[in-house]
Amino acid sequence: MIQMNECHVFVIDDDEAVRRSLCWLIESADHNATGFVNADEFLMNFSFAGIGCVVTDVRMPGISGIDLLSELTGRGCDFPVIVITAHGEIQMAVEAMKLGAFDFVEKPFEERTLLEVIERALLKHAQTLSISSSDEKTRQRFDSLTPRELEVLDLIIAGNPNRAVAEVLGISDKTVEAHRAHIMDKMGVGSFAELIALAVRADISAGPRPLKD
Repeated sequence: MIQMNECHVFVIDDDEAVRRSLCWLIESADHNATGFVNADEFLMNFSFAGIGCVVTDVRMPGISGIDLLSELTGRGCDFPVIVITAHGEIQMAVEAMKLGAFDFVEKPFEERTLLEVIERALLKHAQTLSISSSDEKTRQRFDSLTPRELEVLDLIIAGNPNRAVAEVLGISDKTVEAHRAHIMDKMGVGSFAELIALAVRADISAGPRPLKD
C-alpha cells in the first residue's frame, strides 16, 4: 500500500502563480510537492529515491517539457512524467507520449482530473519500484548459488531429468537431488515450477560455467 505522505510530486512551471497553485493542490491530497521555476533548476537539484512523479508544463524557457523527457530517459530515470499542454497542442502532446510521458493534461483542466492522473502515476511508480526491488532480490539469490549449483540448474532448466544431469556431470543421482534441494532452499521456493518461473524471469539460461563443488 502506498503511504501517501511518503510520495513526492515535482512541479515544473515558470509561472509562479500556477506553480504555487499546483503545489497547494497536490499537498491538499496528502502528497509532498516541490516546485521548480524551470527544468534546468529541477535537473540540478533533483535527488529523490522514493515514490514520485513529475508534473511539467510543456512550454518553458530553456529546457522544454519535451526536452526534459528526453533528458530523463537518457539518465535512466523511471519517474512518470505528466505533461501539461495548452488547448490545441495535440501535436506536442503526441510527441510527449512518444517520448515516454505517462500522460498529458490539457489546459484548462479540472483539479480532480489532474489529481486522478497524479494518483495513477504514483501507483505506477510504486509498482515499478516494487518489481525492480523484487527482481534485484531474485538476482541476488541466484548469485548466491555455487558454480556447481548453477550448472545443475542450467541442465534442469534445459529439461534434463536428474539421471541425465548426473550422467553429464559425472555425479550420482543423490548428489543431483541434494544440489536441487539446496538450490530450492537458497531460492526460497516450495516447488520446482516456482523455481523455473524465477529462473525464466531472471533470464537464467543454460551455458558453459566453471565447475566447482
